[in-house]
Amino acid sequence: MNTAEHERLEEARTLTKPWRRFGPYVSDRQWGPVREDSSPEGKAWEYFSHDHARSRAYRWGEDGIAGFCDDQQLLCLSSALWSTRDPILKERFFGLSGPEGSHGEDVKEVSYYLEATLSHSYLQVLSKYPQAAYPYASLLQKYQPEAKTEPEYELVDTGIFDEGRYFDVFVEYAKNALEDILMRVRVVNRGPEAAPIVVLPQAWFRNTWSWGRGTKRRILRAYDPDVVALSHPLLGEFVLHGDTGQGLGASHQTGWTGLMATLPSEATPTALPHDSAEAAARPKVSIREAVRP
Repeated sequence: MNTAEHERLEEARTLTKPWRRFGPYVSDRQWGPVREDSSPEGKAWEYFSHDHARSRAYRWGEDGIAGFCDDQQLLCLSSALWSTRDPILKERFFGLSGPEGSHGEDVKEVSYYLEATLSHSYLQVLSKYPQAAYPYASLLQKYQPEAKTEPEYELVDTGIFDEGRYFDVFVEYAKNALEDILMRVRVVNRGPEAAPIVVLPQAWFRNTWSWGRGTKRRILRAYDPDVVALSHPLLGEFVLHGDTGQGLGASHQTGWTGLMATLPSEATPTALPHDSAEAAARPKVSIREAVRP
């Protein structure tokens, strides 16, 4: 049977249409790798830590939660979250570096890649975001060098998901055409009562202009409260449309993070009620069973 996806794959294989030009090429976390290390001692974990990531620009890549970008990672999309209780936005995966973890490096998140087509015409990712303050300090303090034979202390072990007090955050990407892309973020409150959350879809250009090569800073221009124009000499012209009515902004700081970091004090959180009938029909993955089968 020849489906629309078969046709897209054939078009991609024959280079008739570059369906894979945009896809899930954004890392969940870019902090800490050797490729971002410029320290004279070669200490990659210390040179670019998770704490640095929200205020420094990467050189060789980008990161984001459920990220999406072109195959050169010049124009990126992702979604940031804020429970109103965290000191920082949730923009990327958190974890322990090699020296911090009892078993070496270890990401401390609960996230699932639910669906994807080979042409990247459709993708769906599920992240479970706690309603209480994210236990950054607790996860770091559990490090015990002698505990190599003990199970890794995971996010679920902190009790942060007890009583279902978390949000299921579904992020979907669907292509109507090669460069006509829908990003949809759906949030379900799995807890017993209403809880606030701020959802911040993000679009930004990877910083290619701060390294002394004469590349000009890329510009995002807001033309309406929910419309941003993006222009890149290699990618062409794009328009980002938002349908929330909450308005958009543009920043001249190094990267989009500079703008996002100021929003929690200005943004109005939405108090999301407990599971609706529509939400109940969506996939519900058991955290503990999935992490500790």
